[in-house]
Amino acid sequence: MQLLDRDILQSKAMIIDGNATSRSIMAAQLRELGVPEVRQVSRVQDARLALERQPHDIVLCEMDFDGGPMSGQDLLDELRREQLLPHGTAFILITGSASYAQVMEAAESTVDAYLVKPYSAAVLAQRLAQVRQRKRELEPLYTAIRNGEIARAAELAQQRFEARSSHWKLAAQMAAELWLRAEQPERALAIYEAVLAERAHGFARLGVARARLAKGEPSAARRQLEALVASEPGFADAHDLLARVCIEQGEFEAALASMASAAALTPGCLVRQQHHGALAWYLGARDDAKRQLERALALGRGSKLLDAHSLALLALLRLDGRDARTLGAVVDMLTAWAAAAPENARLQRLGRLASALAALHARRDDEALAVVRELAAAAALPEFDLEAAVFTLALWVRLPPALRDDPVFEPLLRTLALRFGVSKAATETLVGAVGDHPKAAETIRAQHAEIAQAAEQAMNHALKGRAGAAVQMLLEQGEQSGNAKLIEMAGAVTRRYADQIPEVEAVRERAKALQGRWCAPATHLAGVLRSARCPGGVVLRG
Repeated sequence: MQLLDRDILQSKAMIIDGNATSRSIMAAQLRELGVPEVRQVSRVQDARLALERQPHDIVLCEMDFDGGPMSGQDLLDELRREQLLPHGTAFILITGSASYAQVMEAAESTVDAYLVKPYSAAVLAQRLAQVRQRKRELEPLYTAIRNGEIARAAELAQQRFEARSSHWKLAAQMAAELWLRAEQPERALAIYEAVLAERAHGFARLGVARARLAKGEPSAARRQLEALVASEPGFADAHDLLARVCIEQGEFEAALASMASAAALTPGCLVRQQHHGALAWYLGARDDAKRQLERALALGRGSKLLDAHSLALLALLRLDGRDARTLGAVVDMLTAWAAAAPENARLQRLGRLASALAALHARRDDEALAVVRELAAAAALPEFDLEAAVFTLALWVRLPPALRDDPVFEPLLRTLALRFGVSKAATETLVGAVGDHPKAAETIRAQHAEIAQAAEQAMNHALKGRAGAAVQMLLEQGEQSGNAKLIEMAGAVTRRYADQIPEVEAVRERAKALQGRWCAPATHLAGVLRSARCPGGVVLRG
């Protein structure tokens, strides 16, 4: 046995390959290098579940799995995008073809290394040694990230990039990612543009769009992304990010087209399958939604990446399809998740949704009505969010017609529309929840128009020198409705016109208190999870 390095005896490895002979050979090679624990997995889906639950120091993964929905590249991309792969893991892709396109794809996805079959034990040892040495060289950068010193980590990465020292390309990606995290998109943009000046790397073109989006320039970001997908139609991350930009602009049909492209390019990506299905549901394309969400459930059973929002949408679809057996299976899953997390208000709410759907299917309509009223009673609480509003309305419109006329519901619809109609995207999300009920959709859009009109009136006051009146109006209406747009606008006007506002400190404190109560960001828009895990981003987990 010839040890690879002094730390190898404490390492743990995973081999992912559909061929048992190949797995046995690689396992023997790793053990000869001193790796004491080697796990062998034949399917990508099983590997993903295992890597979600326990980190490994070394992963050797076949690139292509005949007939499987995921490639090794797909697995790597999803693990990194969802922050499930620690920086210390050496991830090596193994392929039987060394085409230029594959090599460049691997390099730009920041895979640690690749091996071309057939290869010798000596070549494997060399690649692993190189990867582990790089991890050690970059350790000061990762230490800063673990300590929360984001700006310092960004500076370290940028210094390595500017000096063109070893691993400068990876350092450029990390520096830009860190500046985005530090809310300094201008510095990230400068790095991406510097990389592009040398060569048109796909990650840098995507990064320019991400930086412009972070700067509050969604139209410029969208133009960049549209140009990128036109020139590189196989770039799944670009389609994904374009879909998210379209969602934020309230253009769900364009978003669905882009997300469908991303999902088709990465058919084993659980998150994208869910987002494709959810967007289809909100647009009323129920057959497409059911197909994609059923696929996501089959791919993701047992995975941390399977979202309860997707399960709830699937339960609604199965109720609409009057499929008792399959509805019961999803209801049981949601109920079990809620029982396992009694402190989780979101899961408790979705568990109650599940019970109401089961009651509706069994024609226990009064029981379902009681759940809807229970959810409606919580609508005035700060923790009642856009997702809660969606599922409350989705339950309401599935009640028998006689029960939908309950006196609780018309004022509830207006209340939810006023509170959550902060943007076209949020408004259309609510519209998607009420489905084929045009009067309800008309009410939701009318309340959004009312909010937009109030905001415009307030800004007119401010521009005419009546900033105090503008802020007072925004705060009063924001307090009554809980609408985050009006409340955030009150804070912005206060900051801009502070010298024109009487008792400005008291006004500022009032706005701050309302922001803390009502302005939590939405977790989902049209079923698409909003998070810091951005398509095209680099994993920065310590």
